[in-house]
Amino acid sequence: MGVSDTGGSDTGAKILVADDDARHAEGIRRYLVADGHDTTVVHDGRAALDTARRDRPDLLVLDVMMPGLDGLTVCRTLRDESDVLVLMLTARSTENDMLLGLELGADDYLTKPVSPRELVARVRTLLRRASRGGPEAEARRIRRIGRVGIDPVGHRVTVDGEPVDCTRGEFAILAALSEQPGRVLTRAQLLHHTRGIDRSSTERTIDVYVVNLRRKIETDPRRPRLLLTVHGVGYKMAAGPGDG
Repeated sequence: MGVSDTGGSDTGAKILVADDDARHAEGIRRYLVADGHDTTVVHDGRAALDTARRDRPDLLVLDVMMPGLDGLTVCRTLRDESDVLVLMLTARSTENDMLLGLELGADDYLTKPVSPRELVARVRTLLRRASRGGPEAEARRIRRIGRVGIDPVGHRVTVDGEPVDCTRGEFAILAALSEQPGRVLTRAQLLHHTRGIDRSSTERTIDVYVVNLRRKIETDPRRPRLLLTVHGVGYKMAAGPGDG
């Protein structure tokens, strides 16, 4: 069962915390409420899925290890249904856990034990997704690479004018590569662009981001024409129709 607290301010977000450790979840809830957010807590994966579908939260703090359904299953299911922000928590710190969470569409990742203050800071960053502006200002800042539009200020991506949901890590890679189409960036350089998002990222993580991006922006992900591999070096965005 969920325990909700509506003590947040009117400007706060609606947040769902799913963690089977009741004491840990309560600590997170208190910090989020103090930061102005309307926060609900559940303690198993099935309740997390049902509550997220019913209440449509802005952000989900999701523990990987839970009874019923695990957090990875919940994340996979919700990602197919909505664009809710997902911050995953795990007591396991292996690279495979982190990579799997990213592959399933998590927006950020923290390893337990988690500092509630750091978690609140991550939540603030995740919620600060889009800046407001008029259509003319937006049009001026959008970068267009073939059929893809990248708004570096509003953190939005479109393909043929239709919005595409990208995680923060994926967007960081796309923004870096689109800044100078045709310029090759090494995995180490791209890793630098994601460090503020996930400090546990590795160069292998960059490859995961690129694979996910190709699924989202390429007509044929197996034969990419926009996001190109430069073998032995790194990646680049196509500079023109003849590139690659």
